[in-house]
Amino acid sequence: MMGPWGRRRDGASDAAAGSDLDLAEPALEDAEAELRFPCAQCGASLRYAPGQTWMSCSYCGHEQEIPGASKARLAVALRPLDLREALARPLPEAQMEETRVLACTNCGAQVEFAPEVHAAECPFCGTPVVTGTGTHRHIKPQAVLPFRLTEAEARAAFRSWLKGLWFAPNRLERQAREEGRLAGIYVPYWAFDADTRSSYRGERGVYYTVGTGKNRQRRIRWTRVSGRVARRFEDLLIMAARSLPRPHVRALEPWPLAGLRPYQAGFLSGFRAEGYTVALPDGYTLARERMDAVIAADVRRAIGGDVQRVQSVQTQTDNERFKHILLPIWIAAYRYHGRSFRFVVNAATGRVRGDRPWSWIKITLAALAAALAIAALIYLFESA
Repeated sequence: MMGPWGRRRDGASDAAAGSDLDLAEPALEDAEAELRFPCAQCGASLRYAPGQTWMSCSYCGHEQEIPGASKARLAVALRPLDLREALARPLPEAQMEETRVLACTNCGAQVEFAPEVHAAECPFCGTPVVTGTGTHRHIKPQAVLPFRLTEAEARAAFRSWLKGLWFAPNRLERQAREEGRLAGIYVPYWAFDADTRSSYRGERGVYYTVGTGKNRQRRIRWTRVSGRVARRFEDLLIMAARSLPRPHVRALEPWPLAGLRPYQAGFLSGFRAEGYTVALPDGYTLARERMDAVIAADVRRAIGGDVQRVQSVQTQTDNERFKHILLPIWIAAYRYHGRSFRFVVNAATGRVRGDRPWSWIKITLAALAAALAIAALIYLFESA
């Protein structure tokens, strides 16, 4: 069994497991040994090259292909699992695994580090993490969206985002540029599918007017309505961790899920991965909240009119399924005037979202300029 962060869990070789990887099988000292992809020329660890299909060696430049996934393997990897069965009873052992992680006591992230590391800095919040490694038993990821942006491209996207900020301090871009490296991390997501059928009852309101002149009034004529709406949800994404604010990760959407590949450890070589801390039932609760919001908008459109009153909505769901996938982000924190600010970059599309400081000097000057402009207009109007 392969762990989501590149570790064998049963000591078996990829050949024995039926994998189509043709890379040399790394030597394993025990079941908890870290899976390495040694360079065929110098023996150093290979690192996945974002946007490519190979791993490269930072020492000698040697490149080594990650074998392309066959259509059959891709179909199996992206085949969703039955949600109701997963919620009702434990999944088969073949779909589970156990990995070793360091847990951040500040933001709760569970991030993979090398087995010998017991002190590090959390890449999500910058908090020093000093703790013994623990185990994290979870559903195996089925697919991964490989990194497409390099660190340099992600930093360029961040600088472009900074330039577009209104009322940002002048020194912000220089100070952010001087900060340390970005961390490339695979973040866990649940992707949910469901067919929904909803029955609704409500009232359609249509505006009409009565009277004329000063006595003219607008009123609403209400009509009782009922009906049904249906919607198919596919790959509704819920971040399966609490390490980042949900508005941040929602702002990174949409993700190009057509680029998903069957999980292969080679895509994670040189990067970290976060274990999920939002369990499947909790993730589905969040997904239902998003589904209900979409269905509510469908109901209002179906009711029509100028305004609507929704009295009841009853929804039935079928074909509820899910996938566990890993999506790539670049993340970094920078400090400004003693405060820490964090930003994230969608490593597949370049979208940026983050915390930002405000220049109260610029805001004050803008307010004064606006007040002076209004005063000038008033003066010109009264002097005319």
